[in-house]
Amino acid sequence: MSEERMTKERCRGCYNDDYNHGLGGAKECWSFASAKIEPRILIHVDQPPPYNREAARPTPTCYQKQRYASVKPEALTAEGFWR
Repeated sequence: MSEERMTKERCRGCYNDDYNHGLGGAKECWSFASAKIEPRILIHVDQPPPYNREAARPTPTCYQKQRYASVKPEALTAEGFWR
């Protein structure tokens, strides 16, 4: 499996993406250089279990979205509940 490359396009929708566009004089988000791409599931805080493990998508490890948790698929059981 080849390692996927981090791009600023992958930051779209992240709470900190504004820093990639010069917010406060920044040249890029402070997490951009160390970010890795891993499968994650975005789960809304109001969404009841079970969660869909198949919904995992390649996502930056630093990705933040308000009112969502970014969860590794292996943190869920096969039935979609927290381990």
